[in-house]
Amino acid sequence: MARVIVLDLPGRMDSSFAITLDALRTANILSRGGGRPEPFAITVAKTGRPVRESFDTDDIVIVPGLGATTEDALETRLASVPVRRAMDLLKAARQAGATLAASCASTFVLAEAGLLAGRRATTTWWLAPIFRRRYPDVTLLTEQIVVADWPVATAGAAMAQMDLMLAVIAKVGGARLAGTAARYLLLDARRSQAPYMAITFLAGQDDRIARAESWLRENLDRDVAMDDLAAAAGLTPRTFARRLAAVCGLSPVRFAQRVRTEVAVTLLQTTTLGFDEIARRVGYAEPSTLRRLIKRDAMRPPSGLRAPPQTAARDHRPSG
Repeated sequence: MARVIVLDLPGRMDSSFAITLDALRTANILSRGGGRPEPFAITVAKTGRPVRESFDTDDIVIVPGLGATTEDALETRLASVPVRRAMDLLKAARQAGATLAASCASTFVLAEAGLLAGRRATTTWWLAPIFRRRYPDVTLLTEQIVVADWPVATAGAAMAQMDLMLAVIAKVGGARLAGTAARYLLLDARRSQAPYMAITFLAGQDDRIARAESWLRENLDRDVAMDDLAAAAGLTPRTFARRLAAVCGLSPVRFAQRVRTEVAVTLLQTTTLGFDEIARRVGYAEPSTLRRLIKRDAMRPPSGLRAPPQTAARDHRPSG
């Protein structure tokens, strides 16, 4: 049986905290119902006061969502006494060989404690530019909902806490128990944050990148090269590529693809334009190319994104 310590940080997201306990308790119930031992012994650690814990390699420490949505809020929370105590606890746990897991803004707690250095991780997509700037020694895979770089696992935005818990359940109790828990809790399979990421929000973190994104939206039907995007941003191609990677975690090619597919999806959902015409408007001579990219980024084929006929406008050109 694995001992799970769930950190109860002041100001933490209630939903993330509840999801953690519900998922683990559900796994215990299902395992017991199948005639097997409960896989988890669950305890809650209040970090508003000094916490003295000893750890071993079977322990798992989980940090539910921190509840901070801006850089200023993050700075305040990371400097607070409870979070500093949590960092000390996490470092002691990891040094003893325990497994760590965190989602959303709580991934910053792990990174701030130096526990993600040299590792792969993810975080909530709208905080990704801040994360990359603060922790350049972490390989951030923003599009992934969960990055299980065991013995440390991280997850994306708040509701990704459930995906994180399924990863923990699979690690301890096996994939079958995790699958049963997912079906019991009526969870669908989500493999990426990409459908939920707004590229405009990410680009807006850097005025030069935002300038390139705006220019691209105004020139979607053109054959655009990286040099064009860099010129629109007022940067050299090399500097543009470097800043784009820091802000959005994308190459110039992927950046252009993401903007084009985002506009195409909007057209699919708000107009009755044919798919070939949409492909032409967003710069793809071959509709099959756009179809493949939409399926990759939106995790659904274009046909699954169409709005009902009565809700779609007759014609609509994308604005800047």
